[in-house]
Amino acid sequence: MNELKPKNYVVGITGASGGIYGVRLARTLLALGHSVHLVVSNAGWRVFKEELGFAASDREGFLNEQFGSYPGSLHYHPVADIGASIASGSFRTEAMIIMPCSMGTLSAVAHGSSDNLMTRAADVMLKEGRPLVLVPRETPLHAIHLENMLKLSRLGVKMIPAMPAFYYGPTTVDDLVDFMVGKVLDSLNIEHSLFRRWGE
Repeated sequence: MNELKPKNYVVGITGASGGIYGVRLARTLLALGHSVHLVVSNAGWRVFKEELGFAASDREGFLNEQFGSYPGSLHYHPVADIGASIASGSFRTEAMIIMPCSMGTLSAVAHGSSDNLMTRAADVMLKEGRPLVLVPRETPLHAIHLENMLKLSRLGVKMIPAMPAFYYGPTTVDDLVDFMVGKVLDSLNIEHSLFRRWGE
């Protein structure tokens, strides 16, 4: 662990393709000894089934398998639990990352719609002036998508689209995933060695 005091991070995973991004991000934060408050949308659980091949009926087993062996602490919150700790600004968190972020969730955040825990937690980050990072995963993008991203960017939300680079010589899908997770960590000033930097 490279920081003295563990911190609370909120990680949201939506139904956009690329659930592995959010899984890898949560694992990395847990490996650093931090507390991760995880929220997965219903569509996100469906993507886990389709892309990662796990049994959607055994969510507890999935969480234990993916996150149970790290020094940090995982706190899973059902997306409908609007009364969870992270729904209140009085609960201190360092940052929230939604990775991947669907266009539906991005739109809800942009328009202040807090009808589930994920969008409420994001709204809390905005109202409290805390870092909020969104990792949109969609293509092509139309004008509404772009306008919503611009609106949030002007509010200080960091937009890190799922656009992996190739200058560092990736050879596996894991390399591409690690690059994106590393860029998110960079945006939050969290040290890591997930990819080779330009010039190294």
